[in-house]
Amino acid sequence: MGKIAAVTGNEAVANALRQANPDVCSLYPITPQTDIVQRFASYVSNGQVDTELINAESEHSSMSAAIGASAAGGRVVTATSSQGLALMWEMLHIASATNLPIIMPLVNRALSAPLNIHGDHSDGMGARDTGWIQLWSENAQEAYDNTVQAFRIGEHKDLRLPVMVCMDGFIISHSIERIEYLEDKQVKDFIGEFVNVNPLLDLEHPKSYGPLILTDLYMEFKRLQHEIMGRVKKVVLDVAEDFYKLSGRRYGLFESYRLEDAEIGMVVLNSAAGTSKDVVDAFRDKGIRAGLLKPRLFRPFPYTEIADALKHLKAVCVMDRADSYGGYGPMFMEISSALYQVTGNGSGVAKPKLINKIYGLGGRDYMPEQAEQVFTELDAIAKGAPVKLVKDYIGVRE
Repeated sequence: MGKIAAVTGNEAVANALRQANPDVCSLYPITPQTDIVQRFASYVSNGQVDTELINAESEHSSMSAAIGASAAGGRVVTATSSQGLALMWEMLHIASATNLPIIMPLVNRALSAPLNIHGDHSDGMGARDTGWIQLWSENAQEAYDNTVQAFRIGEHKDLRLPVMVCMDGFIISHSIERIEYLEDKQVKDFIGEFVNVNPLLDLEHPKSYGPLILTDLYMEFKRLQHEIMGRVKKVVLDVAEDFYKLSGRRYGLFESYRLEDAEIGMVVLNSAAGTSKDVVDAFRDKGIRAGLLKPRLFRPFPYTEIADALKHLKAVCVMDRADSYGGYGPMFMEISSALYQVTGNGSGVAKPKLINKIYGLGGRDYMPEQAEQVFTELDAIAKGAPVKLVKDYIGVRE
């Protein structure tokens, strides 16, 4: 057993970065992420890591510095939230398209306007098509474990891709929880030595990054990006298996909670999953077969695996802590697409009835009674009640 500690999610993630001992950390503070890089800066000052710290003048500059350091041949980390991620957006595509395995904790926070510093998923969902791997975390333990695994995943020789490790702002980042740390040597050995691939500083073998590619090859390049992302699921599962052997904590592409024999189910990310699990148990006690699916890997999205886990249900609610104005919630669209491929196209398999709830925007509390409301509605739908609204807002004031 490793060291037991009572820490915030931010402290847990900062400690994982310390244990990885990266070559470079580029940073710019933004609430509620600031505490991660603040703590990491203290590790640098105290000589606990051999990291070169770059104090950038903006998040755009921070990601630009991370890209330069990674291309030069270093193990690189940074962190951000909300508007910071939005300001990085241009550079996120460059990091992924040039196969730079930058590790970036993302403390999920609402996007302006209006200005709001509290947690929702609009920042991560806005960046879902930038070519980064996304891992999502229910609690501080998962945020720590995902950060440790992110280095092995992103730096894998078959991928070389940047990774975001997502956790809910304030709910996880600033709340104190019991977690179990791995020993420093265990993390060091698990992650392994960083392997340079085509480093710019190898002057004996000159390289070029970011060349101009026009209509003759650009589309082929982008198809190759998609093909590389197609390798991610296997790597995530392989790394998770090794992590289980090390820690005794098991991870997959998603967590299935009492779903195997369920008739109704909820799909929900991050901290809200913990609240919802308690409500699943309460409905089970009443004889209602409820279940829950919590995605962990959101990009690339495991369409086939998630559809197989949900296809036997009679009714499913997809919970989105982000909105797509004029459309359904972003995760609802993914789940709908996944289920259509296994239940549509003349497959003969009955499709679950789907509804979409938008909840918790701007840090609005997600309460057990809201989960109860969702499962009560799902139970009625499963028994034949019509779907009144496919997309609706829960916990919103009238």
